[in-house]
Amino acid sequence: MAFRDDMRQGIAILADDLTSAGDGAAPFRRAGHEARILLAPTAGVPRQSVGVSAVDLGSRVLDEQAAASRTRRAARTFAGSELLFKTVDSTLRGHVPAEVRAARAGSGRRAVVIAPAFPAEGRVTVQGVQYVRGLPVHESDYARDPVHPVRCSDLAVLFPEAVLGRPDRAAELSELIGNGDLIVCSAAEDADLDRLVAAVPRPDDVLWVGSPGLAAALARRCARVTDRATASVEDRAANSATNVATNSAASLLAPPPPIRRPLIVVGSTNPATRRQLAELHTWADVQGVTVSVDPAPAVETLRGLTAPVLTLRTPDERHTPQTAQALARSQATVVQALAEDRTVDALVITGGETATTVLQPLGATGIDLLDEPEPGVVRGSLVGRLPLPVVIKAGGFGDDALLLRLCHLIRHRLDPGEHA
Repeated sequence: MAFRDDMRQGIAILADDLTSAGDGAAPFRRAGHEARILLAPTAGVPRQSVGVSAVDLGSRVLDEQAAASRTRRAARTFAGSELLFKTVDSTLRGHVPAEVRAARAGSGRRAVVIAPAFPAEGRVTVQGVQYVRGLPVHESDYARDPVHPVRCSDLAVLFPEAVLGRPDRAAELSELIGNGDLIVCSAAEDADLDRLVAAVPRPDDVLWVGSPGLAAALARRCARVTDRATASVEDRAANSATNVATNSAASLLAPPPPIRRPLIVVGSTNPATRRQLAELHTWADVQGVTVSVDPAPAVETLRGLTAPVLTLRTPDERHTPQTAQALARSQATVVQALAEDRTVDALVITGGETATTVLQPLGATGIDLLDEPEPGVVRGSLVGRLPLPVVIKAGGFGDDALLLRLCHLIRHRLDPGEHA
């Protein structure tokens, strides 16, 4: 799957929240493509692009009808893309069936390939059922998500019209795509996703639907190469892994300058994120506050602290949607005050909805991606009046030391592998 320099709209990624947009775009950035996250469906949509446009539709927080309508319009806008990828959460949170059907209708793609597995994070699909570290997702912590609790793990139930594909029968995909089917593909490892991508002869016939696992498989097959004029398709495919590694190394040769004082913003109540925050606070160089619906006390306290790393968190307990929104708005007010007066000069944000709410008051229209330091984490620079460095982490990703590693990375220009 080689990509041309003259492609009309390059690669388009439609995401239901900000972390999904980043997770979808990051593998392509690693593969040598320029990538920008657009923080609104119409924020700087390019007429022509040879890179990656990842659109945060913000549809996960909408009701199902509004989410489907917004997704359909975005899919119509990007219907001319050479590769069209609709992200879904690897735990199936959100309006997954409605948005997939809307994206298909808007894009006019002949067929749909759905593969939500993300093996690197223990999220696999077995006979059409989605698992998280051995548990069906509806029996995991994600069943208690305060906004989108997962009730069903079986994609055949979510998509009764689907045909189930098998990793050992990827050769059948071409016929199923020709029939115009919606195909649910199981995958237990990255090699299954690679075989799936390799089996599709015309990627522009397909609406691709998946999580970072499928995005990475697609990126491995369309890594940018330097000599397209002389390299055969087979040579380009054989060299794609080498080019991914080369471009990854190149992106790390010129990282942003060290950060003086980052602010860690934690809005996700996912237990993994809360453990990461607790681990970060065992480090002597960290101080922080818990925000309330009134942002003023948090602003005053943080301005008076002396530690080189500051944290801003919501209370640990789960909240009603109304309270969660009020706390997110309060966090946004705090971040805006500290960014504008230069109390902090970089942001590390956990949770897609938190990131969207926090970045809007800063006047950001997008994020130019630099790299993906770890799975579920993207790093870049804000596009707008405050071009701050920003790191965004999905709520449920990473081990307990992840936030600590990220702080070292942005403050000391170290490769995160050095902190393993």
